[in-house]
Amino acid sequence: MVVPPGTQASRKGRHVAKNALSTRRVEGIGEGSLAATFARLLQLASEAVVAFDGAGRVLLANDQATSLLPHREAEGLAGADVRTLFPPAGSIDPEAPFSVDALPFPVDGTPAVVTMASHMGEAMRLRVRCDRVQAARVRCDRVQAAGETYVVVALPAESQSLEERQGERDLDDLRRANKRLAGALRIVLDTLDSRDVATLFSRVLEEITQTMDADATIVYLAESDGFHLRGISKSLEGARVPHFMAYGKSVETLATRAGHALRLRVKPPEPQTLRQGKIRVSEVVDEETREILHIRKNLLPPFASFFAVPVWFGGHVIAIIEVGWSRPRPLDTDDARLLDSVAHYLSVQLMGAFSTMRQQRAERLNQRGSELREELLDASEADEDLAERAEQAFVQAADELDAVYVRLEQNVHQSVLVAELPVTGMRAVPIDLDAAEEGHVEDDVAVVPVLAGTNVYDVLRDLGEPCVGALVDAGKLAGERRCCLVLRPDGAEPLDAGELAFLGTLAGDVRDIFLGEERREKDKRISQALQTGMRNVLQHVDGLTAQGIYSSATESAFVGGDFYDLIRLPGRRACVIMGDVSGKGVEAASVSAAVKTALGAYSWEGLAPARMVRSLNEFLLGFSRIETFATLFVGIVDLAASTLTYCSAGHPPAVLVRAATRQIDLLDVQSGVVGAFHDMEYRDGVATLCEGDILFLYTDGTTEARSPSGAFFGEDGLRDMVSAETAGDFDGLLDRCLARLDDFTGRNLNDDVSMVAVRFDELGAGA
Repeated sequence: MVVPPGTQASRKGRHVAKNALSTRRVEGIGEGSLAATFARLLQLASEAVVAFDGAGRVLLANDQATSLLPHREAEGLAGADVRTLFPPAGSIDPEAPFSVDALPFPVDGTPAVVTMASHMGEAMRLRVRCDRVQAARVRCDRVQAAGETYVVVALPAESQSLEERQGERDLDDLRRANKRLAGALRIVLDTLDSRDVATLFSRVLEEITQTMDADATIVYLAESDGFHLRGISKSLEGARVPHFMAYGKSVETLATRAGHALRLRVKPPEPQTLRQGKIRVSEVVDEETREILHIRKNLLPPFASFFAVPVWFGGHVIAIIEVGWSRPRPLDTDDARLLDSVAHYLSVQLMGAFSTMRQQRAERLNQRGSELREELLDASEADEDLAERAEQAFVQAADELDAVYVRLEQNVHQSVLVAELPVTGMRAVPIDLDAAEEGHVEDDVAVVPVLAGTNVYDVLRDLGEPCVGALVDAGKLAGERRCCLVLRPDGAEPLDAGELAFLGTLAGDVRDIFLGEERREKDKRISQALQTGMRNVLQHVDGLTAQGIYSSATESAFVGGDFYDLIRLPGRRACVIMGDVSGKGVEAASVSAAVKTALGAYSWEGLAPARMVRSLNEFLLGFSRIETFATLFVGIVDLAASTLTYCSAGHPPAVLVRAATRQIDLLDVQSGVVGAFHDMEYRDGVATLCEGDILFLYTDGTTEARSPSGAFFGEDGLRDMVSAETAGDFDGLLDRCLARLDDFTGRNLNDDVSMVAVRFDELGAGA
């Protein structure tokens, strides 16, 4: 937690200015144990007070009880049998089972007079009131109390001559003291070791309200910028309660300076002030110092009289509790002391709840941010309007923060910002973005808090618009600056550090996804340009008939690394190439283009296939700046000699279909891949050709195609397909093969597929 300036405990002897926050620390706050807290509560009473459990065992007692009531314990009343404290000691059988019915007074809160023996053995009359503490939700294993818990308040009875009116007043005071102590006990028991935020910010507020006979209770927690509303009692639902108190500007200043619970009264406005119109400032009286303070009305709770109780922890004020009444009434100093003791105990509980609440909020914002990012990515992959989806994401983010989204657009003709404002509608907004964002830009994204004192705040407030929140700018994307306002009404709680970070992360995600989409579109255009002329146009070679086909794994995919070519060479020779470069996109396409160009040059030099591949290997190892390799089939066809000399470098074995017998031969002389290692060995293979034979080349996307059940097409499927389809017309051969693959996979290829078929029509020297 960020601690506000001015709340640190002062050093001894430090001078404090009159209007500065007090640096005095309430001694012992936040450091007491449960037992110490109880004891401190009991000592606040001027009457004798005893707390005992359902077994009659005294749990706690104050000094007044020790002095007034007879007992035999040398170290006080704790642990004594409560029965021995009121009737004459001789009439009690300590071995008899305890029952509240045996006590000489009722335990339902009804006042009673008890006659008993004093320390000196003389008769003594006491006014007694005993109440049972409702503790249905108490963790009794921690309290170490058997059954119910009872509180007894006792004081000596007045003389017979005391006026009846005074006696009734005493009894009222007794009842009131009993209620206060019982209520304080319930608060402690209800919150024992609690980390439940709902408990601390709902039930405890109701308990305080009932205990103090108040109209309502409010709690604020400290953040880096001020005190934020975190709970109200049910009676205030629907009422106007300030959501935020900045440091140094409201009740929190008075309570911190005093260091203890303040008794405050709001003076009603003078008739002349009422006639002047709207009241902006109220006069507040400090009942302790009689000082009159002027505080903005919109920063005051809806009370005429109220306690402002600072909650200290580790030398800092971490919370302010306000307990109030709608009508003016005198506020008792004993009640102020009681509330200080309650705050003393609640400090540890509030600190734990505070941490839990912040953690839960952070987790919620992280989860929501991840959801919005996934929705943006889905929109990008589905080719939806990304600009529209990004705006929807900011609208949803604003809703999460209980704020309103306002899009800012630049009017390029007038060089001003325009916006559809929540109150006044479409209009110019005179904000200098560059000036406002100075010092707030990180990774080309700006998130600027909009707070009182900033230019953006002043502009919006003057327009009568919500003016607390943040300015968010994701920069120029797709030719347009993407910026917006996320706003709450004036006087509302500012966005905290976690909420600002949430908006910053969303803006960064929007920017990344926009830029990623732009890069993908650019890569697609480049890849398609690189691929043009690189495949799908096989040169005409006399004596050969050839066809090629390519199919992408996805409809939206752009060019990958598959390529093929047929190059006409002098002397009735030709070079046929099939290759597959690892990767996708621009890098793979550029390497494919380089490989195809290099092989074309090597083939015209008259090099053997193995020599061509060896040269290409060294070329690739120096060409690509990333780890890229390729599989290749390079074949030199000599129509005059009726031979095919080939080098298969890590590529699937080519298939040679014999025209005469329909036999399928695999060209299985294999070498390693290209572009992976220096000094790789490459070998040539030679096949004899006959007229009508068909050479079938393919990439591994063919054999690795999967059916919906997960089965591979495999080499057996390839043989069956080639055998069946080459028996038909050569025209349309590859289209029929691709249709077979589509049927097998359910039209769901998981890799790109390329195929080339070459038929040898005219062979021999005399052809």
